[in-house]
Amino acid sequence: MDLLKKIIGWTPQLLSGAKITILLTLCSVVAGLILGIILALGSMSKSKILRGLSKAYVFFFRGTPLLMQLYFVYYGLPEISRALTINNKFFAAFIAFGLNSGAYCSEIFRSAIQSIDKGQFEAGKVLGLSYLQTMKLIILPQSIRRLIPPVGNEFIMMLKDASLVSIIALADITKVTRSIQSSTASSLVYIPAMILYLIITAVFTLLFHWLEKKNTYE
Repeated sequence: MDLLKKIIGWTPQLLSGAKITILLTLCSVVAGLILGIILALGSMSKSKILRGLSKAYVFFFRGTPLLMQLYFVYYGLPEISRALTINNKFFAAFIAFGLNSGAYCSEIFRSAIQSIDKGQFEAGKVLGLSYLQTMKLIILPQSIRRLIPPVGNEFIMMLKDASLVSIIALADITKVTRSIQSSTASSLVYIPAMILYLIITAVFTLLFHWLEKKNTYE
């Protein structure tokens, strides 16, 4: 009963942290999807410069830890120039996470686009469509079904990686949990915190499964 009372007392703070975690994940993945399609098209471009820049970007952000990227955005940029200082912790986390997600989403888009039969590209040429028109009207709509599972995985991974923002004192679930543990000297708070993570993960996993099935049978 004592544990139950404690959990009930911790719930409002944990839910407040959950809002930050979910919002940051949503914003970061959406930004990653937008950036990812641009990078994917760049990596498949006929221009050597665009291909090189796109591949270098993906290599850098996939090859370095997200934690270091977050540290650099929040603590490193101000040392380069005061004009680059980001005082808003959520915005700083969003930039680091969005840039990182863009690299992973780029590979997701590239794989999905390249999995489409080359005959579809030829069909676009026969219809007199430009490369971008072919992508927009023919290739991307067909790629959507193949994008849902890997994008769902990226979302879940980003949701869990969001716990890293506690290092810059952004009040997500992990930061709130540590604060409660510090003030109450009780590590039992990690139990409801982990359960909350599991609930959020389960809800979004089911959502992506539903989207996948919906697009498969239509």
